[in-house]
Amino acid sequence: MRNRLAITLLLVAAATGAGSSADTAHADEIVVDFEQATIGKPVPTWTEKGVVFDLAGPPAHTKAVGRIMFFPHLATNHKGLLNAMATEQAVPVRATLPAPASEVTVVFWASTGCPALLEALDSKGEVVGRASVAAAPGRKAPADPVPFFQLSVKAAEIVAIRYSGPRDGEFLAADEIRITTIPGR
Repeated sequence: MRNRLAITLLLVAAATGAGSSADTAHADEIVVDFEQATIGKPVPTWTEKGVVFDLAGPPAHTKAVGRIMFFPHLATNHKGLLNAMATEQAVPVRATLPAPASEVTVVFWASTGCPALLEALDSKGEVVGRASVAAAPGRKAPADPVPFFQLSVKAAEIVAIRYSGPRDGEFLAADEIRITTIPGR
């Protein structure tokens, strides 16, 4: 009888999480894919699933309002978000998250050879994580689609990301962003 009681108590504790010091809250994943966006229409900001996208700073070479825009990936009909300012490619695109995150992964496509930099920012605006490629992958044959690649950043608390890299005449488009939120935040 005592063994049955002990086993029953262990099963109840395991099912409810009692007796465990681990936080029972779980991380959520937010996935932004831009599929509801309009192609080719520059906008100052875009909000999807609570994530706010804009340029990380004002244009340096023009007095125009900074804008972002959606661009089609011709082989897949996916929509990617990029900096819409033709001569202001040095200004990163920023995504402000709706809740602190521990990891953010961005799937990109870009001009062949375009560098790409993904930075994670904390609540003070300090860079707390970086991932980059010196050159985006290119097509293996002229008929091949522009390839996708991904960059991920991890940190104790990420409240925003920014991505940059293209030079004038190049593009870097974010196809999908996966955000792993911090449990209980």
